Amino acid sequence: MPVIRSELVIDAPQQLCFDAARSIDLHMESTSRTGEKAIDGVTSGWIELGESVTWEAVHFGIKQRLTAKITEMESPRYFVDEMVSGAFKRFRHQHEFIPVGKNQTRMLDTFDYSSPLGFLGKMADRLFLEAYMTRFLLERNLYLKQAAEEQFGRMQEK
Repeated sequence: MPVIRSELVIDAPQQLCFDAARSIDLHMESTSRTGEKAIDGVTSGWIELGESVTWEAVHFGIKQRLTAKITEMESPRYFVDEMVSGAFKRFRHQHEFIPVGKNQTRMLDTFDYSSPLGFLGKMADRLFLEAYMTRFLLERNLYLKQAAEEQFGRMQEK
């Protein structure tokens, strides 16, 4: 059961970072490399507690669908999405936002998952899946950081 953690400091207020992370539209932009798109449930705007989204994307050359539901949320501090159906055996993805300065936020991202297929899934984790997911999540988080900082910059200019 790998657990992938990342931490970034974003030069933007907590609420803006929280909203960026739960934006379906920003999620699709940040994962354009895999063609990820929301096809059911909440398909644009901000996702809220109790809502779900079904994503379709191509990973490892295979078109896949995954449905996740927001199971916990305390705005603007954190939210959790968990897999309802998809390629993993299970996952729990926690997003935390901690103010560290007047307009700075520490974003903590914890992705805790289990692969299917028992021993074969564990081998896939060691050989490639954990590294792939680590890169995928970091790329997404760096995109969110850039988007939040750019939006905050535009707000400051007004």
